[in-house]
Amino acid sequence: MVKTKKVIKENMKLVDVVLEVTDARAPLSTHLPDIDGLTVNKDIIMVINKADLADKKITDLWIKHFEHQGTPAVAVDTLRKTGFKQLYDLIRRAKKKTLLKATRCIVIGVPNVGKSSLINQMVGRKSAKTADTPGVTRSKMWLKVDNSLELLDTPGILWPKFEERATGIKLAILGSIKQELLNFEQLSLALIKYLSSNYPRSIQSRYKVCPYIPPTEILEKIAQNRGFLVAGGAFDIDRSAKTVINEFRQGKLGGISLERPDEKGGLWAEISNQDIV
Repeated sequence: MVKTKKVIKENMKLVDVVLEVTDARAPLSTHLPDIDGLTVNKDIIMVINKADLADKKITDLWIKHFEHQGTPAVAVDTLRKTGFKQLYDLIRRAKKKTLLKATRCIVIGVPNVGKSSLINQMVGRKSAKTADTPGVTRSKMWLKVDNSLELLDTPGILWPKFEERATGIKLAILGSIKQELLNFEQLSLALIKYLSSNYPRSIQSRYKVCPYIPPTEILEKIAQNRGFLVAGGAFDIDRSAKTVINEFRQGKLGGISLERPDEKGGLWAEISNQDIV
């Protein structure tokens, strides 16, 4: 993290616009808390990526929330190639502060929010490495979109300590934290509890399980329905847990948002008291 922040600060004088990429399912939790200290008063555009995986109504609320705070925001779906016209319009409106002919943008964000996928879509070729794991981009890279626009890719930044425990849980669910550091069973129980309260139909539809029974029983039912068994015929709860997390990340449970602008405390505060990560 220290090395990445140093790279960003060193190159900030070379750029006109900062594109901060967040995950549409948790735009606040994937928002860099110290971005103002990194960007040195540069124009910032909030790119709310993976919009196809989130609840559209809530994503619209997030766009209004960031705009109300003075930060232009746009929802982007790199798979369906939506939101890019609005993004280019926002970049063109930003004030140029360098003497370079092309507008230069630096792309920053936490791991696994889709920075490389965004860049590849903008550049039109696979110039930046992509993977559904954090830490793929490891060095800075300038890429040319056209004669008027250049992008600087950077590694993901993840701060060492979260101000709120719920932030760490959401980042873990989204895949921004290294897999080997996670307790998938506890993480899946947190996600199931959230889904049961906010998106019960996603559990009912995907797993053919009543969403209102305890989360531990839901994991058992999933194992039973899908034939996840270990030696001796016991349910393979670990496999059930990883299935829930992975299918959520892949969007197989439908458009789901893990947070909304007007919430404080509530269910996530309760979930945070559990031993999740």
